[in-house]
Amino acid sequence: MQLWVGLGNPGPQYALHRHNVGFMALDTLAEVHNFGPVQKKFQGWLQEGRIGTQKVLLLKPATFMNESGRAVGEAMRFYKLGLDALTVFHDELDLAPFKVKVKQGGGTAGHNGLRSIDQHLGADFRRIRLGIGHPGHKDRVTGHVLGNFAKAEQDDLVEMLGAIAAEAPWLASGDDVRFMNDVALRQRD
Repeated sequence: MQLWVGLGNPGPQYALHRHNVGFMALDTLAEVHNFGPVQKKFQGWLQEGRIGTQKVLLLKPATFMNESGRAVGEAMRFYKLGLDALTVFHDELDLAPFKVKVKQGGGTAGHNGLRSIDQHLGADFRRIRLGIGHPGHKDRVTGHVLGNFAKAEQDDLVEMLGAIAAEAPWLASGDDVRFMNDVALRQRD
Protein backbone atom coordinates (compact mmCIF):
# COMPACT_ATOMS: atom_id res chain seq x y z
CA MET A 1 0.00 0.00 0.00
CA GLN A 2 1.16 3.51 -0.82
CA LEU A 3 0.15 6.89 0.62
CA TRP A 4 0.08 9.73 -1.90
CA VAL A 5 -0.31 13.16 -0.32
CA GLY A 6 -1.28 16.36 -2.10
CA LEU A 7 -0.26 19.59 -0.42
CA GLY A 8 -2.55 22.59 -0.34
CA ASN A 9 -4.66 24.77 1.92
CA PRO A 10 -8.27 23.87 2.73
CA GLY A 11 -11.12 26.16 1.75
CA PRO A 12 -12.69 27.39 -1.48
CA GLN A 13 -10.78 30.70 -1.37
CA TYR A 14 -7.51 28.75 -1.89
CA ALA A 15 -8.77 26.22 -4.44
CA LEU A 16 -7.11 27.71 -7.53
CA HIS A 17 -3.92 28.99 -5.87
CA ARG A 18 -0.62 27.76 -7.29
CA HIS A 19 0.18 26.54 -3.77
CA ASN A 20 -2.78 24.11 -4.09
CA VAL A 21 -1.60 22.30 -7.21
CA GLY A 22 -0.90 19.22 -5.03
CA PHE A 23 -4.59 19.09 -4.09
CA MET A 24 -5.49 19.50 -7.79
CA ALA A 25 -3.25 16.57 -8.75
CA LEU A 26 -4.92 14.28 -6.19
CA ASP A 27 -8.41 15.34 -7.26
CA THR A 28 -7.53 14.49 -10.88
CA LEU A 29 -5.98 11.13 -9.89
CA ALA A 30 -9.08 10.22 -7.85
CA GLU A 31 -11.41 11.08 -10.73
CA VAL A 32 -9.44 9.40 -13.53
CA HIS A 33 -8.75 6.22 -11.54
CA ASN A 34 -12.27 5.96 -10.02
CA PHE A 35 -11.26 6.19 -6.37
CA GLY A 36 -13.81 5.60 -3.62
CA PRO A 37 -15.69 8.34 -1.78
CA VAL A 38 -13.91 10.95 0.31
CA GLN A 39 -13.62 10.07 4.00
CA LYS A 40 -12.77 12.55 6.78
CA LYS A 41 -9.75 10.88 8.41
CA PHE A 42 -6.31 11.77 9.78
CA GLN A 43 -7.08 15.52 9.95
CA GLY A 44 -7.74 15.47 6.22
CA TRP A 45 -9.64 13.92 3.34
CA LEU A 46 -8.77 10.35 2.37
CA GLN A 47 -9.75 8.31 -0.69
CA GLU A 48 -8.89 4.68 -1.39
CA GLY A 49 -8.36 3.08 -4.76
CA ARG A 50 -5.99 1.39 -7.17
CA ILE A 51 -3.57 2.77 -9.70
CA GLY A 52 -2.41 0.00 -11.96
CA THR A 53 -1.99 -3.01 -9.69
CA GLN A 54 -1.11 -0.97 -6.60
CA LYS A 55 -3.40 -0.03 -3.72
CA VAL A 56 -3.05 3.72 -3.18
CA LEU A 57 -4.45 6.02 -0.50
CA LEU A 58 -4.84 9.67 -1.48
CA LEU A 59 -4.65 12.16 1.40
CA LYS A 60 -5.26 15.90 1.32
CA PRO A 61 -4.39 17.34 4.76
CA ALA A 62 -7.00 19.76 6.11
CA THR A 63 -4.48 21.24 8.57
CA PHE A 64 -3.24 24.11 6.37
CA MET A 65 0.10 23.81 4.64
CA ASN A 66 2.43 24.49 7.57
CA GLU A 67 0.90 21.65 9.65
CA SER A 68 0.64 19.02 6.88
CA GLY A 69 3.06 16.71 8.71
CA ARG A 70 0.52 16.10 11.51
CA ALA A 71 -2.03 14.59 9.10
CA VAL A 72 0.57 12.66 7.11
CA GLY A 73 2.23 11.30 10.27
CA GLU A 74 -1.11 10.16 11.67
CA ALA A 75 -1.95 8.23 8.47
CA MET A 76 1.54 6.72 8.20
CA ARG A 77 1.41 5.44 11.80
CA PHE A 78 -2.15 4.10 11.45
CA TYR A 79 -1.27 2.04 8.36
CA LYS A 80 2.24 1.20 9.69
CA LEU A 81 3.88 2.50 6.52
CA GLY A 82 7.55 3.31 6.03
CA LEU A 83 8.81 6.41 4.25
CA ASP A 84 9.30 4.30 1.11
CA ALA A 85 5.48 4.17 0.80
CA LEU A 86 5.07 7.99 0.90
CA THR A 87 4.77 10.22 -2.18
CA VAL A 88 4.08 13.95 -1.81
CA PHE A 89 2.75 16.15 -4.67
CA HIS A 90 3.66 19.81 -4.19
CA ASP A 91 4.19 23.14 -5.97
CA GLU A 92 7.79 23.95 -6.89
CA LEU A 93 9.01 27.52 -7.47
CA ASP A 94 12.34 26.38 -8.89
CA LEU A 95 10.79 24.50 -11.82
CA ALA A 96 9.40 26.06 -14.99
CA PRO A 97 5.60 26.24 -15.00
CA PHE A 98 3.92 22.85 -15.56
CA LYS A 99 7.15 20.84 -15.57
CA VAL A 100 6.94 17.66 -13.51
CA LYS A 101 9.96 16.14 -11.77
CA VAL A 102 10.30 13.30 -9.29
CA LYS A 103 12.85 13.55 -6.51
CA GLN A 104 13.72 11.20 -3.65
CA GLY A 105 14.46 12.98 -0.38
CA GLY A 106 16.23 16.31 -0.16
CA GLY A 107 15.67 19.71 1.37
CA THR A 108 12.49 21.72 1.69
CA ALA A 109 13.49 24.81 -0.36
CA GLY A 110 11.43 26.97 1.99
CA HIS A 111 8.22 24.98 1.35
CA ASN A 112 6.28 24.93 4.63
CA GLY A 113 4.34 21.76 3.79
CA LEU A 114 7.52 19.82 3.04
CA ARG A 115 9.17 21.28 6.14
CA SER A 116 6.29 20.06 8.32
CA ILE A 117 6.39 16.52 6.88
CA ASP A 118 10.18 16.49 7.25
CA GLN A 119 9.86 17.50 10.94
CA HIS A 120 7.28 14.78 11.64
CA LEU A 121 8.71 11.92 9.58
CA GLY A 122 12.15 12.72 8.15
CA ALA A 123 13.19 13.83 4.67
CA ASP A 124 13.58 10.56 2.79
CA PHE A 125 10.27 10.44 0.93
CA ARG A 126 9.44 10.72 -2.77
CA ARG A 127 8.35 14.16 -3.99
CA ILE A 128 6.47 14.96 -7.18
CA ARG A 129 7.58 18.51 -7.91
CA LEU A 130 4.97 20.43 -9.91
CA GLY A 131 6.50 23.52 -11.50
CA ILE A 132 4.83 26.87 -10.88
CA GLY A 133 7.78 29.02 -11.96
CA HIS A 134 9.45 31.81 -10.01
CA PRO A 135 8.11 35.39 -10.20
CA GLY A 136 11.64 36.75 -10.58
CA HIS A 137 12.17 38.47 -7.24
CA LYS A 138 11.90 37.03 -3.74
CA ASP A 139 9.60 39.90 -2.65
CA ARG A 140 6.98 38.64 -5.11
CA VAL A 141 7.10 34.95 -4.11
CA THR A 142 4.27 34.99 -1.55
CA GLY A 143 1.84 36.75 -3.90
CA HIS A 144 2.80 34.39 -6.74
CA VAL A 145 2.43 31.20 -4.70
CA LEU A 146 -0.80 32.35 -3.06
CA GLY A 147 -2.22 33.69 -6.33
CA ASN A 148 -4.52 31.86 -8.71
CA PHE A 149 -3.27 30.37 -11.95
CA ALA A 150 -3.90 32.92 -14.71
CA LYS A 151 -6.62 32.28 -17.31
CA ALA A 152 -3.88 31.93 -19.94
CA GLU A 153 -2.36 29.08 -17.87
CA GLN A 154 -5.55 27.02 -17.52
CA ASP A 155 -5.01 24.81 -20.59
CA ASP A 156 -1.42 24.02 -19.55
CA LEU A 157 -2.56 23.25 -16.01
CA VAL A 158 -5.28 20.86 -17.22
CA GLU A 159 -2.82 19.23 -19.61
CA MET A 160 -0.26 18.69 -16.82
CA LEU A 161 -2.83 17.24 -14.41
CA GLY A 162 -4.20 14.94 -17.13
CA ALA A 163 -0.70 13.74 -18.04
CA ILE A 164 0.08 12.98 -14.37
CA ALA A 165 -3.13 10.95 -14.01
CA ALA A 166 -2.60 9.09 -17.29
CA GLU A 167 0.99 8.11 -16.45
CA ALA A 168 0.39 7.47 -12.71
CA PRO A 169 0.64 3.65 -13.08
CA TRP A 170 4.38 4.11 -13.76
CA LEU A 171 4.68 6.09 -10.54
CA ALA A 172 2.70 3.46 -8.60
CA SER A 173 4.99 0.69 -9.88
CA GLY A 174 8.11 2.66 -8.93
CA ASP A 175 9.31 3.58 -12.43
CA ASP A 176 9.87 7.29 -11.74
CA VAL A 177 11.98 7.85 -14.87
CA ARG A 178 9.35 6.37 -17.20
CA PHE A 179 6.68 8.46 -15.42
CA MET A 180 8.63 11.71 -15.94
CA ASN A 181 9.47 10.89 -19.57
CA ASP A 182 5.90 9.93 -20.49
CA VAL A 183 4.41 12.99 -18.75
CA ALA A 184 6.85 15.22 -20.68
CA LEU A 185 5.98 13.49 -23.98
CA ARG A 186 2.24 13.99 -23.40
CA GLN A 187 2.83 17.69 -22.70
CA ARG A 188 4.69 18.13 -26.02
CA ASP A 189 1.88 16.80 -28.21
